[in-house]
Amino acid sequence: MKIDNNTLKKIAHLARLEFDEAGAEKMTKDMTQILDWVEKLNEVDTEGVEPITTMSSEVNVLREDKVGEHLSHDKGLQNAPQKDSDYFRVPKVME
Repeated sequence: MKIDNNTLKKIAHLARLEFDEAGAEKMTKDMTQILDWVEKLNEVDTEGVEPITTMSSEVNVLREDKVGEHLSHDKGLQNAPQKDSDYFRVPKVME
């Protein structure tokens, strides 16, 4: 499968990518190679192969949920560097 310029521009817009003409040529070539590789996977016989949900053989060890003592609102705000009556005050991150 070959990626054309219109498809590349659409993907770049959706992914918020910007690149020059040389970058566009390299990206087109790389994406075409990726799609060719994925198409080769369609040739593999997967009949009778069970799907897996993880690549790791490790098992999650989960603890039982237990209700415990909760921190009161006032105690939670006690050591806050900046606070008002109900909330932590933090510097603005986004404009």
